[in-house]
Amino acid sequence: MKLVLVESPTKAKSIAQFLGKSFRVEASLGHIRDLPEGKFGIDLKNNFKPEYVIPLKAKKIIKALKALAKKSEAVVLATDEDREGEAISWHLAQVLGLKKAQRIVFHEITQPAIKKAIANPREIDMRLVNAQQARRILDRIVGYKLSPFLWKKVAQGLSAGRVQSVTVRLIAEREKQINDFIPQEYWEIVATLAKQQNQFEAQLIREEGKMITKLGIKTKDEAEKILNNLESAAWQVAKIEKREAKKSPLPPFTTSTLQQEAWQRFHFPAKFTMSLAQQLYEKGLSTYHRTDSLNLSELSLAAAKKYIFKNFGKDYWSGFFRQYRTKSKSAQEAHEAIRPTLVEKSPDKLESLDEKQLKLYDLIWRRFLACQMAEAIFDSTTIETEARSVKTYTFKAAGQILKFDGFLKAYPLKFEEVELPLLEKEETLELIKLTPSPHSTQPPSRYSEATLVKALEKSGIGRPSTYAPTLETIQVRGYVRKDEKKLFFPTDIGVLVNTVLVEHFPQIVDIGFTAKMEGDLDLISQGKKEWVPTIEEFYQPFKENLKIKEKEVSKKELTQEETKEICPLCSSPVVIKISRYGKFYACSNFPACKYKKNIPVSLGLNCPKCQQAASKEASPDPPGGGEMIERITRKRKIFYGCSRWPDCDFALWDKPTGENCEQCGFLLAKNKWGKIKCSNKECKSNAKTNS
Repeated sequence: MKLVLVESPTKAKSIAQFLGKSFRVEASLGHIRDLPEGKFGIDLKNNFKPEYVIPLKAKKIIKALKALAKKSEAVVLATDEDREGEAISWHLAQVLGLKKAQRIVFHEITQPAIKKAIANPREIDMRLVNAQQARRILDRIVGYKLSPFLWKKVAQGLSAGRVQSVTVRLIAEREKQINDFIPQEYWEIVATLAKQQNQFEAQLIREEGKMITKLGIKTKDEAEKILNNLESAAWQVAKIEKREAKKSPLPPFTTSTLQQEAWQRFHFPAKFTMSLAQQLYEKGLSTYHRTDSLNLSELSLAAAKKYIFKNFGKDYWSGFFRQYRTKSKSAQEAHEAIRPTLVEKSPDKLESLDEKQLKLYDLIWRRFLACQMAEAIFDSTTIETEARSVKTYTFKAAGQILKFDGFLKAYPLKFEEVELPLLEKEETLELIKLTPSPHSTQPPSRYSEATLVKALEKSGIGRPSTYAPTLETIQVRGYVRKDEKKLFFPTDIGVLVNTVLVEHFPQIVDIGFTAKMEGDLDLISQGKKEWVPTIEEFYQPFKENLKIKEKEVSKKELTQEETKEICPLCSSPVVIKISRYGKFYACSNFPACKYKKNIPVSLGLNCPKCQQAASKEASPDPPGGGEMIERITRKRKIFYGCSRWPDCDFALWDKPTGENCEQCGFLLAKNKWGKIKCSNKECKSNAKTNS
């Protein structure tokens, strides 16, 4: 009997159905060996040798696997095909004492793939193992050497991470751009024109043949001057351009684009998307989900062509096999993009999946199918109209009508159809009205999960397996939070930590340096670079800089702001300090005086309970009426309560929307699932206000 080892029971069950009785498939339940918790675990004087330990939870499974390995004629290691999977196989071989372990890899859990892998075993690839070890050791060095510095100089309990710190920097810098942004006013002028009963809109684009830029009309006076010039203008069609516009299908999914699209369509967080993708992979429904390759196998291309011919018709096939290539130099082109293992398994045939699994599978299935389909074709029309008076002004109208849906039949995308009337050159038009509209330039928006993953990928920060845990970590650490639109913004402590790292450890949070380090890890995995010199190259300058900063940096300068308030206990000045949980007031005479007070974050809303009490007293605005503020429990969970606590105990877990219940006047609040209800528990209108 041969023993096959994988990571999860679900994967074991899926593989077992393709192997005969001469095989036994067991799961290691993930990593069975790792660096120690609560201890550095790296021998800096001995070529950064890692100290691996077996977690308590893994000891029972290891004992069982050792017993099975002794009884087996061979042990086959079938963990995932990425660096992490290769490292798990290596650790299994080390712990189980396997001298001739057979390593197999596959991109999909199907019978042909498993049979082919079993027939072509290889040795453990130490290049991949060393790349994984190098990443782990680098992250441990940064975490264990830089975190204590933050404890001493900023606040207890903080931590730093090599990739996470750069991600926080992206969010903090975007927030600074938003705060520093100065909007600029500009105006647009739109003409509503008509041919008989057919009306259409055209926008002003040129004055006397000179293009008007976006900010070309800066003030209301400038707009009104143009309107005055157009009062007696004659309107005539100057140019008509008709063409056939084609839209090509999008490439199949990689890890990054799957996370982006799942967020945009379903608001699935990256971590949740990867969990669903793992489940689909282990069930044998989709290919491996940690990939940056756009490559597709010949078998999958042929299957897609056959399915398109049968279910859509020959006109919907592209006419050739579309092959895509990623722009990333580090992409593993030997891998495949994320696709369904069998295109014949359409979403409507899968009753075993839950709602969210089905949503993601449907997305993967449609994207793969669409990437081999014909282009969508639009009839596009552009009309330029001239208005001649004191000056000649050109207005432009654009329209498009879908002529052939092509790939959009399988993978719908949003588009707007605008039909323009049939016109001829030099035809006279009637002006219905001129509409001037003011606008202002907008700051860049905060990052969503989708746009942040895109930014990380574009900057070369992290790899497919790191996006989701990175986003999770920076939130758990309290460095960033999400607003009501689910967009990231830095917390006070996140901004401070980023400021400290940018000023004193620029290499750690430098985007270019971090991208180069990722490139070095790729070179290690390809056998083109050694892992020990790579770490040495990073560690020596880092160690020297850390020694200098330990002496130079003052905690008081970083974490303390003066105020005009006086301590009510000892009459010393009150200062603003910062902890890992945010800013607070404290006595400057600490530790002799332990006075401190939270700095409330106001929601700009009155407490409804205070208002209700005031109305009963016939006082419209009584002194002492509280406002709603953001508060935090001892376990760091956010809730919303009255600023007059403990005199007023009104509090909510759900965030108030700013609107009031029509029935009782209390605040409406939105919970984490997006449902809106009245905050008054006694109100009977909740059934109506849920949305």
